Amino acid sequence: MADKPSYLGFNNQAYEWKPDIDYKKQPALYRVGKGEQGVLICEPYKSEIGKHWRFKTKAIAEESSNKIYELFLAYVEQHDFVGADMARKYLQMGFTRARRYANYKGGKKYDKDNDYALLEKGTGQQEKAEAAAIFYAKWKQVESNEKYAQMKKEWKRKFG
Repeated sequence: MADKPSYLGFNNQAYEWKPDIDYKKQPALYRVGKGEQGVLICEPYKSEIGKHWRFKTKAIAEESSNKIYELFLAYVEQHDFVGADMARKYLQMGFTRARRYANYKGGKKYDKDNDYALLEKGTGQQEKAEAAAIFYAKWKQVESNEKYAQMKKEWKRKFG
């Protein structure tokens, strides 16, 4: 595990995802990457999906994950791999961010005023753990979708 957050010293120029690209018009420029990379950059999907992404309460997480899953299914049906993968990333991010708030008070993992020392774990909110579980289940449902899995395999073969 890293001693400091990965965003310190981040090289914006080397980052594969660019905010000035329309990934619907130029899908070949999209890269799957690791985890949630590019999720807050890739337009127009960021705008289409991001407005539905919420995890404040269990009920809100349920509504949010269901809507994002609906978008995922629509993207798969339209053979829009980039949209489907971005929906997957938002579901994954719903899990990871809600877990962060479940584990750490206020979702803050590092103390920026103390050389980015790790803050105490286990100080977060139980309801966020429930929200995380909802997103996790939807994320895994997406990952097990055979059509999506085939699209992803083909995409990685063609574009890396």
